[in-house]
Amino acid sequence: MEVLQDNVPFGASEVVVALVVVVIGWYLSNIVVRLTGRTVARRIERPSVTRTVLRGVRISVLVVAFAVAGGVLGVSGTEVLLSVTVISAVIAVVLAPLVSSFITGIFVLADRPYEIGDMIEITDEGHTGFVEDITIRYTKIFTLENTFIVIPNSEIYTRDVINYSAEDERTRITVEFEVTYESDLEDARRHAERAARSVDMVIGGGPDIRIGSARYAAAPVCTIDSYADNGIMLTLAFWVQHPYKQRIARSQVQSAVRSRFADLDIEFAYPHRHHVFDDTSGVARVAVGDGDDDSPAPGYEHRNAHDADPDEEAMQVDSDAESGDS
Repeated sequence: MEVLQDNVPFGASEVVVALVVVVIGWYLSNIVVRLTGRTVARRIERPSVTRTVLRGVRISVLVVAFAVAGGVLGVSGTEVLLSVTVISAVIAVVLAPLVSSFITGIFVLADRPYEIGDMIEITDEGHTGFVEDITIRYTKIFTLENTFIVIPNSEIYTRDVINYSAEDERTRITVEFEVTYESDLEDARRHAERAARSVDMVIGGGPDIRIGSARYAAAPVCTIDSYADNGIMLTLAFWVQHPYKQRIARSQVQSAVRSRFADLDIEFAYPHRHHVFDDTSGVARVAVGDGDDDSPAPGYEHRNAHDADPDEEAMQVDSDAESGDS
């Protein structure tokens, strides 16, 4: 104990006072954030920037509290400066990715690619969800599968991000399907549009939706995409009010189109194979035997049409017919 007292430059009372100062600084930081939160929120419309500013206020109060606690413990300003220098060197060498996330977080807050509450999609990963929080270091996403994803800003800033809630939540969805060439094309297009309008989540009509300098019809529109091998490819485009219901809306529209086409003379196209035989195709005859040996079944022959005699073939057909009747 005597050795510890000789080597420790401060006593237990200074430690207690320093801890009290830190605790008071912690509670004081919460009080300052509550008092300034509404004012900052009114002046700054963006929730992400508001949260970042309030975090900065909290950190500033805590830094002051730790500085006071260091003064109580007898830590000089030179030692603090030296500590900051050493820590900065460690961060620069070891924690470079973290520093990169900090810098990128500033660009994310400045460029405003998305905001808290926006629905976004990370295309290369297939994640879709709502932005829960944006900090200097990371972005937290609450996915539609009820999971959280935390992505460093240095990574998400370099990815392709689709923002469904940037200005207007209304989202355009397209559904493709083929109808046979024998179907009534105009009826197919007209009833596909009616089927989409019958879904509650689909915008049935109204003023054109303007996106930039382009204008799109609010009502569903069915257009001819191409003339495919098996049928006519049609594209049904429609708008939904909320982007997070895209899958449900797509499924309901497809079900409505199928139900409506079932009552009409309209068929969905599927692959067909039409085999054509001409005078060069040859003749193949197969008779069913007992299958006990590997010898060809009686009556089996394969001849080329060039070598076949039409009269002989007719006699063979008649003979086969009589034997079948017997």
